[in-house]
Amino acid sequence: MAATSRATAALSSKQIEEAAHRERLRQALPDTVIRLQQRHADQIDAKDIEDYVALNWLEWHGGGLRLTITGRNIRAQLAPTVV
Repeated sequence: MAATSRATAALSSKQIEEAAHRERLRQALPDTVIRLQQRHADQIDAKDIEDYVALNWLEWHGGGLRLTITGRNIRAQLAPTVV
């Protein structure tokens, strides 16, 4: 029973870590897009690029990176709304 509890706790901890990482990527997406537009992809961490592609927020196109529809939707969710 204790082993099951530890496994559940470890799984929960891993899920929490993954959610925190995904949220960090989400918050960084607008700056990432700006760097891509300014042709400064070298300033984006290679691991982050891999993660963005794995999340389907960015895709490789003709040797460059671009936002996917999903990435555009995520970025739009972060845009300030006019009240």
